[in-house]
Amino acid sequence: MTRPTIYTTESSSLYDNLEEMSTGELLKSINQEDRKVAKAVDKVIPQIEHLVDAAVKSLQNGGRLFYIGAGTSGRLGILDASEIPPTYGASPNLVVGLIAGGDSAIRTAVEGAEDDPDQAWKDLEKHQINSKDILIGIAASGRTPYVLGGLKAALENGLVTGSISCNKNAAISQPAHFPIEVEVGPEFVTGSTRMKAGTAQKLVLNMISTSLMIKLGKVKGNKMVNMQLSNNKLVDRGTKMVMEEIPSLDYSAANSLLNKHGSVKKAIEAYQNQ
Repeated sequence: MTRPTIYTTESSSLYDNLEEMSTGELLKSINQEDRKVAKAVDKVIPQIEHLVDAAVKSLQNGGRLFYIGAGTSGRLGILDASEIPPTYGASPNLVVGLIAGGDSAIRTAVEGAEDDPDQAWKDLEKHQINSKDILIGIAASGRTPYVLGGLKAALENGLVTGSISCNKNAAISQPAHFPIEVEVGPEFVTGSTRMKAGTAQKLVLNMISTSLMIKLGKVKGNKMVNMQLSNNKLVDRGTKMVMEEIPSLDYSAANSLLNKHGSVKKAIEAYQNQ
């Protein structure tokens, strides 16, 4: 008799009788589990490094970065992609996140959307995906059909592929040139992968996109010099950045220069070249 595969992300919680715990006990126990996540991510930094270097090469050669996922994984990919334009002034087409079930699935679960292995590639084709691009599939379980099918199709079409999962020997690691498996262990609530697995995926995505933008020249020193000046807080922050780089300017002059050129980087360059 064949035994069913036991996935770490779905194995039983190390805690029981949760409903009998006090609020303090619940919070401390969740925090105790969360502390394990960063350590698990630390173990796979070499794998993340290889994926980032491959992504840098793809984007320097005119490619784009795509994320695909379902449920929490898909939402995290979309979140990461959506923050690239305002934070780094990059085109919204440079990093793109797609979720099984389409945009409506960002807020509301779309039943069965993740079970179609052919849909991801159809979704990607709407963006004219090609061999210059790089695709990263995200799935805590590592076996989501939507993600697995998308990675297989990408591999067949000559794309560089990566994956982020939270189980050892995950299925999505096989069609990935650069697989990342962050083993965070059982969830506090059994199978609730929006918790530790989701946190691990968010940490890895932060590392990938931030390192990528720095490598592409979107950061100067430690500052977001290409950020979009989309509200008063960011204009104020940008003004102070200009003042730090050009100490001779007071706030009013720095603000005027910033508003004239539209970004910290352009303002500093214009001043230095005058």
